[in-house]
Amino acid sequence: MQAIQIEQEGGPDVLQLTTLPKPTAGPGELIVRNHYSGVNFIDTYFREGVYKLPLPHQLGAEAAGEVVEVGEGVEGFAVGDAVAYLGTQNTYAQYSVAAPNKTLKIDPA
Repeated sequence: MQAIQIEQEGGPDVLQLTTLPKPTAGPGELIVRNHYSGVNFIDTYFREGVYKLPLPHQLGAEAAGEVVEVGEGVEGFAVGDAVAYLGTQNTYAQYSVAAPNKTLKIDPA
């Protein structure tokens, strides 16, 4: 899958398009194909190193998309559900792991 990640701190020029393995759902997890990713000011703080993150690192803490995989033990979600979620650090990507307790079903229209 394609994702945006940083390998060093700095300005917008450190954002790199890269290819990473597509995540798979573990127990209690969802995999979401992201249609939209929130781009927030806090991401600039992470990118610039104001708040330290282990590098390399994917940015993005919220997104909306479609559930493509449901992990063991997850109830209330199915493949194809339109969802919005937060609380992760990997939404600048085609696919992300989402926690069901921080994910809401939304109207796909």
